[in-house]
Amino acid sequence: MDLSGKKVSVLGAAKSGLAAVRLLCRQGAQVSISEQGGMEKFPADFLAWAEQQGVRVEVGGHSDGFLSGSDLIVCSPGVRYDAPPLLWAREQNIKIWGEIELAFRFCPKPVIAVTGSNGKTTTVTLITEVLTAAGLRATLCGNVGIPFSDCVMDLAATDFVVLEVSSFQLETIERFRPFIGVWLNFSQNHLDRHKDLDEYFTAKQRLFENQTARDFAVLNYGCQKLRLLAESLPAEVVFFDHSGKPEEEKVSNPNWKAVLAVSRILDIPEEVALNVFRSFPGVEHRLEFVRNWHGVEFVNDSKATTVEAGRWALESIDKPIILLCGGRDKNLDYSVLSELVRKKVKKMIAFGEAKEKFFQTFEAVVNLERTATLRDAVLCAQEAAAEGDCILLSPMCASFDMFKNFEERGTVFKQIVHEIE
Repeated sequence: MDLSGKKVSVLGAAKSGLAAVRLLCRQGAQVSISEQGGMEKFPADFLAWAEQQGVRVEVGGHSDGFLSGSDLIVCSPGVRYDAPPLLWAREQNIKIWGEIELAFRFCPKPVIAVTGSNGKTTTVTLITEVLTAAGLRATLCGNVGIPFSDCVMDLAATDFVVLEVSSFQLETIERFRPFIGVWLNFSQNHLDRHKDLDEYFTAKQRLFENQTARDFAVLNYGCQKLRLLAESLPAEVVFFDHSGKPEEEKVSNPNWKAVLAVSRILDIPEEVALNVFRSFPGVEHRLEFVRNWHGVEFVNDSKATTVEAGRWALESIDKPIILLCGGRDKNLDYSVLSELVRKKVKKMIAFGEAKEKFFQTFEAVVNLERTATLRDAVLCAQEAAAEGDCILLSPMCASFDMFKNFEERGTVFKQIVHEIE
């Protein structure tokens, strides 16, 4: 793909947008970047480098004049597919790619891509560790935190790219084609962005649209919608979490079963994967043990930004739970957890923008208190806790009302917990 001399505009100055700028500059493109927010969104070192590279910068919105004349627009996943600048660009017949589409155009290695409503980060991390344990060289990137564009030009010492992809990223693909595409599960998520579950499902299924008979689609057999989807896919379908399958009896976690399915496709001995599972410490911010304080356990599950992730956390803990939840609502229905909350939760403490929605949903179900901040919620939980309890941060919401991401939210939670005397 020759982008030398092409005028390319990047929308959004988050990690993937900045990575796209770096990749485009390496390809000799004439690059511009437009950010809805202010100059504070840009790291200082990036701005100094961008000035040296001749990158034009716009802040405070995406203006038509700034984008005019572009041969290509690369949008960050945070930019809505139906955002006005993208609608304008389509009217002007300007090509639009997402950051993973851009990076894929320069990717010389086979891609193992994982999507799903929950469990993506754990699964891509395990796949990478299993490949490494088998003597293969893997690069982990994507929605897991390291943009694909920051890795793609340095893959000479890599056998496989392991990529976490979201529905937002899949909305703007064109030729993106994973050698192995994995769809872990499907449940309500991102309904503040997608108009309904059907639109969300349609975005996810784009993972497989460019595959051929030489590729593999790894699907959760337990999801009826995915079983039906399998009938129309061109790739070879491999199911996991298939009840009664003897090869799956050695593990109960469905994410691990998906990893085993990928391992078998690559002819990796089962015992290699099982050894990785036995020693796997887990992913930071996902059911992460933080501290035992006078017999009270603190668990950081900040990565739980969906109802089903919250369900998994509640079902995984066998102690009385003081549940800390809240943040920015994604238009999800929390009431489906009512019976589980009634059974497992001793007290719920809701914080952030969504606290009133949690109160309305669960006030008749559980002892519930509202606080303004996460710190207030932790201190309130500490006062209510008794020996043998578990204080669980499992927000079931996005973090953007108070924090820049779930990682910052989890880190702040751990800092507060460690300050308790």
